[in-house]
Amino acid sequence: MSFGLAKAGLGILAGLDVDSSCRSTYEHNVRGSSFVSCDVSKLATKTLIAQFGLKSGDDSLLFTGCSPCQYWSKINTDRSKSRQSAFLLKEFTRFVEDLSPGWIIVENVPGLVNKEGSALPGFLKFLTRQGYDFKHAVLDLSHYQVPQTRHRFVLIANRVGAPASLPNPSSRSVPTVRSFIGIDNGFPMIEAGYKDSTSFIHTASGLSDINLERIKRTPTDGGRRDCWQADAKLQVSAYQGRENQFADVYSRMSWDKPAPTITTRFNSFSNGRFGHPKEHRAISLREGATLQTFPKNFRFFGSIPAIARQIGNAVPPAFAKQIGHHVLAQHLSTMRNG
Repeated sequence: MSFGLAKAGLGILAGLDVDSSCRSTYEHNVRGSSFVSCDVSKLATKTLIAQFGLKSGDDSLLFTGCSPCQYWSKINTDRSKSRQSAFLLKEFTRFVEDLSPGWIIVENVPGLVNKEGSALPGFLKFLTRQGYDFKHAVLDLSHYQVPQTRHRFVLIANRVGAPASLPNPSSRSVPTVRSFIGIDNGFPMIEAGYKDSTSFIHTASGLSDINLERIKRTPTDGGRRDCWQADAKLQVSAYQGRENQFADVYSRMSWDKPAPTITTRFNSFSNGRFGHPKEHRAISLREGATLQTFPKNFRFFGSIPAIARQIGNAVPPAFAKQIGHHVLAQHLSTMRNG
């Protein structure tokens, strides 16, 4: 989010994250901004005020919250692991109440809207009490120049006079995998297990013998595991008798469709429709980053799992840039008319 907002022309003071492995990546790519490694639930507002010279009621101050979203995801994961980060919207409320920024952006999974126990209804009531106008919706990011079927809850709020609104969808056609990865887009053919020692990180995870056989049996350009699930040797025991559940697992992407949502495990063939459309492997780290709309010269630092996590957890920069342009245009219009 910081990178995309900066590309739109906003000045980024700082990014806060509990995951310290993001520091080198953040500081290298979001120049002039500070990376604050902390548990936001333990961070006092006065600490931020002192560190960055913030003032309450600053109309040009923008807060954006993109808290971990696994707890509210539709994917059936162990929610006990993500419970601690499930209600960070309440922590976000503390900073809004104490500093009253002119603008607020929230991005999260759609489950934040309708899951029982969500902090969203209380947050919306709080915004109304604080005098904010706001607009929110679940957006399909494939309509915002992101080549994924990625649905995200987005809220933009302000208290500076302009009616709140969200950026309009792009009039362009929905982008596809073919337009972003493949040989014609600068991605040479590689095999599973290839390690790229350059900053391009065209690195692909290895495959066990049986998974290599599975992907070779999976038709190119969108093939699914149902083509081999009747083979007792290849069938995945976890899905025996449940062949229609999680049908995208062990499947390939399609060239002429958007990719599925890029998750933190996108570099694993067994964790979704993350098989390369043609080659017998999961997509590489750089291919995942490119489908997330990171530019090819964006540098990532850390271990392979850490980089995959950074990529999958990110707000696609192309979308963040559109949000930034939208908010900046509204803010400048308000200043001219105010």
